[in-house]
Amino acid sequence: MTIDVPGNNRIPQLRQLWKEAFGDSDAYLDSFFALAFSRDRCRCILENGQVKAALYWFDCFCQGQKLAYLYAVATAENSRGTGLCRQLMAAAHTHLKTEGYAGAILVPASDNLRQMYTKTGYLPGTRISELGCAAAQTAVPLERLDKAEYERRRRELLPEDGVLQEGSITALLADQCSLWGGQGFLLAAWIEDGVLHGEELLGSFDAAPGIAKALGADKGIFRIPGEKQEYAMYLPLSPRCPKPGYFGISLG
Repeated sequence: MTIDVPGNNRIPQLRQLWKEAFGDSDAYLDSFFALAFSRDRCRCILENGQVKAALYWFDCFCQGQKLAYLYAVATAENSRGTGLCRQLMAAAHTHLKTEGYAGAILVPASDNLRQMYTKTGYLPGTRISELGCAAAQTAVPLERLDKAEYERRRRELLPEDGVLQEGSITALLADQCSLWGGQGFLLAAWIEDGVLHGEELLGSFDAAPGIAKALGADKGIFRIPGEKQEYAMYLPLSPRCPKPGYFGISLG
């Protein structure tokens, strides 16, 4: 067994493991590996020439400190329960610490995973709320934004203790969602079956019904800063690591 940076020849195996673990489409994986994948931000476990576990991360920042957002942590089905995931994460944490990251952050997909990450040292971090609404009678003015303008406006609306996420993750976000701005708000969202799904709404939440109307949706469901449910967890890797207060873009 070896833990290493994957060579480009491992990408087909990485894709296969990802699909087995998460069921994402080939279209999404095409986007991820084209826009967001970096060998330097990936670690995998190899056994007998096969990828048995893998994880990826995005660089992000909180209160001036660099954090790693761990993403798509996966173990092959026939190797689960053998401790490979913990070994891989421990190796990744060691690497991140030597590279000057102040901490790591992740979003558990289930309560069982939340409990597992707690055992590896992760702490409760951020919380979010969900806003649901029917479309208003009157639309609010919207403008379509490119990645650069979205990032600029997001810096202005992000809470002071929020996690700044830019670069490859917003490139992937822009590929998966439409980016919109308006008077006092910012939105990344997509529409499916008449429902507007807001990956993140920052700023004026009162605009939500008018946004749904403007985009031709019957109703909207928006992820917003709040206290309703636990969301991201974090692991301090140095005494400098801040406790993040808000984490928004998870693409999950």
